[in-house]
Amino acid sequence: MSDNTNNGTAQAGSGGEEQVWFITGSSRGLGRALTTAALQAGDLVVATARRPEVLAEAFAAFGERMLPLALDVTDPEAARAAVAAAVQRFGRIDVLVNNAGYANVSPIETSDDGDFRAQFETNFWGVYNVTRAALPTLRRQGSGTVVQFSSIGGRVGGSPGIASYQAAKFAVDGFSRVLATETAPFGVRVMVVEPSGFATDWAGSSMTVHGIPEAYDATVGEMNRRVRQATDGAAGDPERAAEIIVRTVHRAEIPSHLPLGVNAATMALDHSRHQTAQAVTWEKVSRSADFGEPYPVVLP
Repeated sequence: MSDNTNNGTAQAGSGGEEQVWFITGSSRGLGRALTTAALQAGDLVVATARRPEVLAEAFAAFGERMLPLALDVTDPEAARAAVAAAVQRFGRIDVLVNNAGYANVSPIETSDDGDFRAQFETNFWGVYNVTRAALPTLRRQGSGTVVQFSSIGGRVGGSPGIASYQAAKFAVDGFSRVLATETAPFGVRVMVVEPSGFATDWAGSSMTVHGIPEAYDATVGEMNRRVRQATDGAAGDPERAAEIIVRTVHRAEIPSHLPLGVNAATMALDHSRHQTAQAVTWEKVSRSADFGEPYPVVLP
């Protein structure tokens, strides 16, 4: 562990011990709420955003316990530099949170290729870049927790108009499952957070709604009007979600996936039940594809 000349070196582990958080996308939404919750819990936070001056002003009351850093997650070199600065300041990283992300709306057929790729660059490659930058530190420490922000859509899919965002979240989930297996021997834990709708600006200033052709009004248009532009707002409380995540990370045991919100819990359970029922229905057909198994079999 390197010496920390600016603050008390944090202690690793779970429970009530002080931990060092590294959070992307800290300037607003769930990232800002999580930064606040971690600091209020007595932990230290490296808060990153494209405009760190916003963070410095918002969290000035926490003084030396919060380090604001500029970070564009799509830049691998910037990710490595931010991780190095975090370790230089606090000596370690105990909790890495990949939260930065956004979604724009358009049907797949009429999506702009550049916009579709740009979303994927942030929502998946940003997670890849920051995770890879932090892994050598976590491995050397022999401890750490990686919290990957997905969405309940990253589990169940099918939300019209946000194909790039949901495809990236499915990729984050697959990436994180492999990450958990590879890093478990080093004492590193991985948790994928799957929120449903929360009262943030995810569907506000952070989202661009491109032109929706008439042919897609019943799918993309209706979803956009009913969910993303609803006047009554989302049901999820960002402060509660942040507090739940902080409390969970401080536990000795954490779930591999954590749905947050009533809709997230309901959709996760319904999806799992449907997948199980379908797998059972098609089990004989699935098994029949191997040599040595009865074939052909009657399709259900």
